Amino acid sequence: MNLKVNSKIVKYMPVMRNQKLKIIDIGHSNYSIESAILMLETTVSQSAFEGRIRAIKIITGHGSGKLRDAAREWCQEQEGRFQAVIHGEDYDMFNRDAADMRADCGLRSDVDFGRRNRAVTYIWLW
Repeated sequence: MNLKVNSKIVKYMPVMRNQKLKIIDIGHSNYSIESAILMLETTVSQSAFEGRIRAIKIITGHGSGKLRDAAREWCQEQEGRFQAVIHGEDYDMFNRDAADMRADCGLRSDVDFGRRNRAVTYIWLW
């Protein structure tokens, strides 16, 4: 497909994105823990309501671990609300929930798959 931009013809290639995985980065935005958890809650609620998103990848960063622990504790408090919560260090082909979530979302590639990255957590929605 070609587009005309400023009197020039430009080749347009649509970007294919996974529309079933939402990524939120609460670890690199200088949010307080309370604000980050509020953002997480809002994102989860909105995604569940809309029904299009199947999983959420939470990036908490490598810092002190306080934000990661708070996000994971929040997920644990929400027991029954999600199909699974998958910690980045368990996100590999040997984890049944990880494999099933990837199939459900159509994820063919993810830079964190198999890397045992503690700075991410995945929520698989119902």
